[in-house]
Amino acid sequence: MSAAELGFDGKVAIITGAGGGLGRQHALLLASRGALVVVNDLGGALDGSGSDKGAAQKVVDEIVALGGVAVADTNSVSTPEGGAAIVKSAVDAYGRVDIVINNAGILRDKSFHNLTPDLMNPVFDVHLKGAFHVTQPAFVLMREQGYGRIISTSSAAGVFGNFGQANYGAAKMGLVGFMRVLAVEGAKYNIKANSIAPLALTRMTESLFSGAMAEKLQPELISPIVAFLAHEDCPVSGEVYSVGGGRVARVFIGETPGYFNANLTMEDVRNNFEQIRNEEGYIVPANISEETAMFMPYLK
Repeated sequence: MSAAELGFDGKVAIITGAGGGLGRQHALLLASRGALVVVNDLGGALDGSGSDKGAAQKVVDEIVALGGVAVADTNSVSTPEGGAAIVKSAVDAYGRVDIVINNAGILRDKSFHNLTPDLMNPVFDVHLKGAFHVTQPAFVLMREQGYGRIISTSSAAGVFGNFGQANYGAAKMGLVGFMRVLAVEGAKYNIKANSIAPLALTRMTESLFSGAMAEKLQPELISPIVAFLAHEDCPVSGEVYSVGGGRVARVFIGETPGYFNANLTMEDVRNNFEQIRNEEGYIVPANISEETAMFMPYLK
């Protein structure tokens, strides 16, 4: 590998939901660059039901055939025990964990007025709680070794909203909040946490795209940003990147300068609503301290 190329020599990566789609591409790319990979996949259906122990092993076989190193793991991310077992698979195989890519997901779409607990809870269990269950035992190890990279898979459905996905969107935006806190808590241990919001043709999206559009949204075009965020050279933490079809862009949460009145009334809010909403001169706080600092000039 030339000096200009980025490698993962000996770094250990856990990738959840890596039996197909985006996760498989992440696993293939990281392994091709020298990472030691744990391919985790329960092998369930799109709605999370059932399991197929062979999905993860097929990807491991692909990686090994290409000269890489990988082991399969078929534990579910949806329980604390499953998350701990996934991390144990990495430690048993390779002795450490350097990278966690939270990619596992399911869909149970339904318009909000028809949403039932059996459509809502499993989505939270896999996307949001699943990231907690896998990342926490890994985070403990990362703190001890003074190094870690965590990438969580958010979605434009969460950041920007999408019809019929209140459950999915809430879980995906929840992952942004999760990632922001990990960025703060991990900073002094050289642990960096970031998120992606991908647009790609996978089992989860194949009903949305067709023809020429589908051809351009290949899942392998998502993996380069994931791999860079997982690399030791990654310069950022606490950020979200939208990616699809070869385009990568940063998505950020900003705050307007706003309006101030020490004796604020409801009528003040009405009368100054345009100023409150005016985006000129916005600031992008990196954490709650920076956001709170925006109030300080007015509170002295």
